[in-house]
Amino acid sequence: MISPLAYVSPDAKLGNNVEVMPFAYIEGDVEIGDNCVIHPYVSVLNGTRLGANNKVYQHAVLGSEPQDFHYTPGTKTQLVIGENNAIRENVVIARSIHEGKATQIGNGNFIMDKVHICHDAKVGNECVIGINVCIAGDCEIQDNSIQSSGVVVQQHVRVGRFSLIQSGCRVQKDVPPYVILGGNPAGYHGINAVVLRHVNVSERILRHIANTYRLVYTGNFSLQDAVIKIGEQIPMSSEIENIVNFIKDSKHGIVRPVNPADL
Repeated sequence: MISPLAYVSPDAKLGNNVEVMPFAYIEGDVEIGDNCVIHPYVSVLNGTRLGANNKVYQHAVLGSEPQDFHYTPGTKTQLVIGENNAIRENVVIARSIHEGKATQIGNGNFIMDKVHICHDAKVGNECVIGINVCIAGDCEIQDNSIQSSGVVVQQHVRVGRFSLIQSGCRVQKDVPPYVILGGNPAGYHGINAVVLRHVNVSERILRHIANTYRLVYTGNFSLQDAVIKIGEQIPMSSEIENIVNFIKDSKHGIVRPVNPADL
């Protein structure tokens, strides 16, 4: 149902059973999937592609122009959002800055009040992004990660799957999978065991993950040597492979106390 008090461009493509409440604003180059709910005062702007079963709450802005000096006004870029997301009040998600490219949000995410997701960010599936979190441009937020209230993730940072960043952290380097990060400057506070047990990771694998990060965070050697020792000392599993590959793929380094061996 579309309220007569909403503005929906005749060029917008809406799926079946979409509800658009009063005072919502939907521009022409927009696609909204089946069974979405668009609450009052939501703005869905050109270039936005919204999958099925999403709920977008009051005053959210989807597909805003990027707040980046490299963006040329009028460039055709996109915001692509998957299915089954809850996008709460006052959220702002920008489009890409690059012609033909997209900011990407996956499926099943819970994006809370006043979150700002900047251009070209990639958010995976089933993430929780807490109140007033800011995710800068070109970041990658991997599946099942949690960013608590007030977290700031700086440009180009990757956040690993099943990680937890505690409230108020400022993150300048990559956050490895399965860890808890806390404090300022942000530091390692153990592994995210409660959530991992919730998804049936065995106690044996949890011990292996914890031992892996002991080598990374408490060993008196370089990160490169830590990766070698992981291969020598830790039984391999998909979780350990994820950690090793994440560290190897890091372009800006991981969050880690400065070790003289790394200099």
